[in-house]
Amino acid sequence: MANVVVDRDKCKGHAECISVCPQEVFELDEDNKAVPVNMQDCEECCSCVEACPEEAIWVDACE
Repeated sequence: MANVVVDRDKCKGHAECISVCPQEVFELDEDNKAVPVNMQDCEECCSCVEACPEEAIWVDACE
């Protein structure tokens, strides 16, 4: 399983990660911050890392 981390201080809720993720790993929480809710489904494609305008997402396979 991939380790997906969102820096809540950097996340501005643009939801780019949600729109590009083919496995629907992310949701926005009540604070309008991205949360990885389905990490077990992550394919480690790194689309979320590349799409995030705030550089708030880290996936261990995307180093």
